This record gives sequence, structure tokens and C-alpha cells, in this order.
Amino acid sequence: MTTYEYPLSERVRTLLRLEDLFEKLGHFAESDAGHDHHVALTTLFEVLEVASRADLKFDLVQELERQRQILLSFRNNPDISEEALSGALYEIEQASASLLAMHGKIGQYLRENDWLMAIKNRVAIPGGACEFDLPGYHYWLNLTPDVRRRDINGWVAPMLPIQSGLAIVLRLLRSSGRSENLEGKRGAFQLMLQGRTAQLIRIRIADGEPYIPEISAGKFAINIRFLAPDMSARPKAVEADVRFAMTMCNL
Repeated sequence: MTTYEYPLSERVRTLLRLEDLFEKLGHFAESDAGHDHHVALTTLFEVLEVASRADLKFDLVQELERQRQILLSFRNNPDISEEALSGALYEIEQASASLLAMHGKIGQYLRENDWLMAIKNRVAIPGGACEFDLPGYHYWLNLTPDVRRRDINGWVAPMLPIQSGLAIVLRLLRSSGRSENLEGKRGAFQLMLQGRTAQLIRIRIADGEPYIPEISAGKFAINIRFLAPDMSARPKAVEADVRFAMTMCNL
């Protein structure tokens, strides 16, 4: 099944963007190739930009504390595994402690690194990171993979509490809903909310089915239009009935 996620709040949108960026950063940092380490570094700059747009640390700490209080209410519940509950509480408490230990503005230590900021400014220009533009960067890219990886990991490490915190929040969010099997008649589906709320909509479509969902949501309804992807033009409207699963997630 292919899963499509649609955030219904700016906070969840930011968390999803950061999750995607951290995953890419980890993938390219593990490589030995200089070009991959270049991508890892440019992705780190994107993490820096996205993470600095809001009071992300405060939001994560607040949400983790709210979830901790909810979990504490399940203590001594015979239907809940005490071992699993203790493990979840420990994970949340560790993530919160790491976030609270972060001082100052997120990524400020990167902004104070003139060498990194010079690279950040140049990579914003198409082709701006050529060796004749940044000879010091060219030197770094020709160091051994282990040295480059050590440097990248050192630059990333102070922001890992953000990654850990958002991973917990998104995991809890995704597991909060119940999946329903639905059908879009002639490529369209509408759900009246009738007072229900959601922070994230997850749409799952069977692998191989040539449909992509275009989702819009308002205060009263969720509308889904299924389109046929076209790699050389705009997606086309679908006239067929489309089967899919939808989960409305809310913390």
C-alpha cells in the first residue's frame, strides 16, 4: 500500500517536513561519496531553516508532557501492559529532558560557523558551490569519508533531540486513528466532519493503482479528488471508482 499524508495544521506540516529532512540527512550522511555528503550538508541547511521558523522546542516539550499525563492515567489499568507503559513513559521523559537541555535558538551554533554559512549562501545559487567558488569546501569534500562523516555527525548532533521528540509525537499521532475502507465514486469522495476534528489525514491506496489523492479540508468537510499521474503533463481527473483506506488522526 502507498500512503499519502495530508497535515491539517501548520505544526504538523512542520513536523512532517522535518521528519522527511532528517531521514534524507541520515541516509546521505551514511554514504562514503563526496556528492552524497554534499547533499547531506545542504539538507542540514534545510533542517536549520525549517526548525527556526517557529517555537518548535516549546511545542514539542508541551505536547510530550501532555502525552505523558495521558499515559500516566492508564497506570494500574488491567488492560494495559505495565511494561509497555513504563517503556513509553521513559522514552517520552528522555526526549523531553534532551529538549529542555537545548539552550538558545535552534541551530545557532551553525549560524555562528562562518565556514558553513559561506557554503549555505553559495549553495542557494545554482552551481554556486563549484570548487573555484569554495576552494575550502572542495578541500573538505576530498578528505576521507570518515572525517567528513565525523564532521557532519558533529554538526547534526545538537539537533537530534528535535528529531527524537518529533518522531514520538508523529508516531503517537499516526497511531491515534482508526482506518476505514472507503470508495471514491467517479474519482471523488467527500466526508462531512459533523464536529469531528483531525490534525492529519492518511490515505492508503493499493500498490500499482494509478491514482494519487488531491486533498482539501475545511471546517465542515474533507474532499478528496483522485487523479491519474502523468509524468509529462498535469495529472488528469479519474472517472473510475477508487477504493482506498483513510485514517483521521488527532492527538
